[in-house]
Amino acid sequence: MGAREKAVSRRIRVIGIGSGNPDHMTIQAIDALNSCDVLFVPTKGEEKAFLAELRHEICTRFITGPMPRLVHYAVPKRRADGDYGAAVDDWHDAIAAIYEDLLLSEVAEGETVGLLVWGDPMLYDSTLRLIDRLTARARVSFDHDVIPGITSLQVLCAEHRMPLNRIGAPVTITTGRRLADGWPEGASDVAVMLDGVQAFNSVADRDATLTWGAYLGTPMQILRQGRLGDIAGEITATRAAARAEHGWIMDIYLIRASATEADSDGEAA
Repeated sequence: MGAREKAVSRRIRVIGIGSGNPDHMTIQAIDALNSCDVLFVPTKGEEKAFLAELRHEICTRFITGPMPRLVHYAVPKRRADGDYGAAVDDWHDAIAAIYEDLLLSEVAEGETVGLLVWGDPMLYDSTLRLIDRLTARARVSFDHDVIPGITSLQVLCAEHRMPLNRIGAPVTITTGRRLADGWPEGASDVAVMLDGVQAFNSVADRDATLTWGAYLGTPMQILRQGRLGDIAGEITATRAAARAEHGWIMDIYLIRASATEADSDGEAA
């Protein structure tokens, strides 16, 4: 690596764009978008194709000046075998290397590049961790800022017209992989993201309330809510049918323990 590369200064703007509805773009996000010279757009697979199209729609609708250069890149697949943590670590390294190469080859000194992040960059998204890896690699000099976005969890509650938490009670946010290992200790309300195994089927409290949504904010949106024991099978079937139709699915849900279970120290499973 030469001195020229180390001296290069660029700006990265990590912009939360909401969970699927362009109307959820904030004024701050629109202003940030309009300040960019370049946008990195991930592509690969049907899900990424949909997200790329959404990004293009957002650009067409909200950019009022010259259109930034759109730089498309293929997202590598995370290996599914072996240790999960190691697989994610290797995957993040691979994506960080792509970002690094693109910053050097596609973004000139003094330019600003935008990373349009689904939902909000702080909630179960790896972009900020990738930025940390770029900083540690020290090949490209840059500064960055983060613009928050509306999350799928906010949209889930808004679409079901409900508060996220019960009065005075906490909410645990976790993944399907973790829920499948057991109900979080002391929890009464659990929001679950990234669930590829329908872990709600493993919850013992069948009187719990399950509030579910898929493709939130998009024209494909699906909503279901009811007693866990009554609708778990329906959601499993609905989820499978939607995945078969669209080639991908992105869903999230909230489980509220039944009154009896919630009153017994949150032992809901």
